[in-house]
Amino acid sequence: MFEMLIQAREADLGHGLKVRRVLPYAKRRMVGPFIFWDHAGPVTLPAEQTRAADVRPHPHIGLSTVSYLLSGSMTHRDSLGTQQLIRPGDVNWMTAGRGISHSERFSHPDSFAGSGLELMQSWVALPAEHEETAPAFAHTPQHALPAWDEDGVWMRLVAGEAFGQRSPVATLSPLFYLHAECRAGARLRLPGQHAEQAVYVARGSLSFGGQAVLPGQLLVFGQDTDIDLSAPEPATVFLFGGEPLGPRHIFWNFVSSRPERIEQAKADWKAGRFALPPDDDREWIPLP
Repeated sequence: MFEMLIQAREADLGHGLKVRRVLPYAKRRMVGPFIFWDHAGPVTLPAEQTRAADVRPHPHIGLSTVSYLLSGSMTHRDSLGTQQLIRPGDVNWMTAGRGISHSERFSHPDSFAGSGLELMQSWVALPAEHEETAPAFAHTPQHALPAWDEDGVWMRLVAGEAFGQRSPVATLSPLFYLHAECRAGARLRLPGQHAEQAVYVARGSLSFGGQAVLPGQLLVFGQDTDIDLSAPEPATVFLFGGEPLGPRHIFWNFVSSRPERIEQAKADWKAGRFALPPDDDREWIPLP
């Protein structure tokens, strides 16, 4: 069953880095465990401006951050001591649990080269029983992810399970996250095994119910497989969803099932009780 169409809200983070945000939305806070969905770029910057675009260390609790690049590169550092360069098609999956801080830096020469930096950034809320789990980080290169081509649609399974495939990326709740490249005239299927599903158009367009679905738009569905989606032109789309976890509170970079836990995290960051990345601890983003 079709539930709604969400139009991304656009924001400029400065230095030409524009973001399309579709989740959270006033009338739809989550799709399965996905509580945040941003599409940043593409943007190109000259070498002398990349430092200004860096995302300084900042904290998280109660979620996993998922970084997936379409182009460009960036370096992740976190309070566990991780330093990881991510390139297109790789997956950076950071589980904040009871608390972690991290930065995203663009010091690599290829960060904004070619077609520029283009990033899909999402957050996956943790089940209540795992919200205080130990923080962790996992990097999975693109060659380790299942990928296949069927009926004019190429797919890569970023995380979870779908269409009989399983991603090696470990998750703490049932979900799926797919990157799909549709050729003109192709029909797009949804996995259908989860209660909540969504389709986001990044490039090109889809047709649904005789209407065009354009870049920056998200379609939300229930547990259906027989959905009439087609690509009248080449399109880059993302499919994601899973089982709902129940209501979540969100403030800044914090997610929790308990509002008092959010307040504690705010106080901890303000008081300097979060550890910082050991090789990136000279600056940080203050509590808003």
